[in-house]
Amino acid sequence: MLGNRTDVSNPFPEVEAYLRELHVVRQLSTYTLKAYRTDLSLLQENAREEGLSLDKVSNALIRRWAAALHATGKSPRTIARTLSGWRGFYAWLALEGKEHQSNASLSVNPVADVKAPRRNKLLPKALSVEQAISLVEFAAKEVKEKKDWESYRDYATIELLYSSGLRLSELLGIDVEPSRNAAGWLDWDAAEVSVLGKGNKRRAIPVGKPAMTALRDWREIRAQYLVNAKEAALFISIQGTRLSARTVQARLRTLASRAGLPTHVHPHMMRHSFASHVLQSSHDLRAVQEMLGHASIASTQIYTSLDFQHLAKAYDSAHPRAKAKGSAK
Repeated sequence: MLGNRTDVSNPFPEVEAYLRELHVVRQLSTYTLKAYRTDLSLLQENAREEGLSLDKVSNALIRRWAAALHATGKSPRTIARTLSGWRGFYAWLALEGKEHQSNASLSVNPVADVKAPRRNKLLPKALSVEQAISLVEFAAKEVKEKKDWESYRDYATIELLYSSGLRLSELLGIDVEPSRNAAGWLDWDAAEVSVLGKGNKRRAIPVGKPAMTALRDWREIRAQYLVNAKEAALFISIQGTRLSARTVQARLRTLASRAGLPTHVHPHMMRHSFASHVLQSSHDLRAVQEMLGHASIASTQIYTSLDFQHLAKAYDSAHPRAKAKGSAK
């Protein structure tokens, strides 16, 4: 019986029996068997410290041991693997380990509903305020130097992406004027852009003065290069048709590289930068949610982490005591 162990030299023979099955019947690799043995050794050690046999381990104890792993810095992936090993062992013990118990088989798997902590979500990559301004100013400089229609168009797209936090699909769907079939359009008088976002939900976002100036300049240049007078798209290609996503991505990547930015810049990074920088300035999460078109506030809350990172860096660089951190012995 598991509850009344007399074999002190091998207090948990059922673990060895399980490992033999994994090796002989399931023919797991040596590496995998080593991982199982490591995880089950931890289970045995924990049970031994509690003075319990393995069939007496409760769900609450499993949760406590998982929490202890997390507290010691084990990654969510490692904890998930450990719990999986324990879960498999108890499943085997319930179905095929009856010979190690004097009573009925294990009725409840104590690991069944225990989950590892979620992996930390990767924060969206955003430019710093200085990097974003540097990119926009570089695009404006190229307009003055080159005075070609592509420079005007690129500058207008970058200004609008950063000014209003649009998705790339929303940017490409904008027409010069509103119409029944338009996915989006600019209200030139109100300085607003209306777009059709996810879930076919329409929203209007303010457009800043520099962006509106760049857009009006582009509108004039666009009229000179328009091949088809019926083309409604605000942003057009050299063929006179609606601009493609690939072109915007390539032009932005090239422009950022020429501007000397030390990172790969893509259109969605401009959206992340918009959200992060507006939140840093306003601290109005609901307003940012509305401008981004997020259905749930939870989607917007991830930018609070970016805002906290910004504040932490500001503290470290400016606070008199920040430089003293860790100096005390």
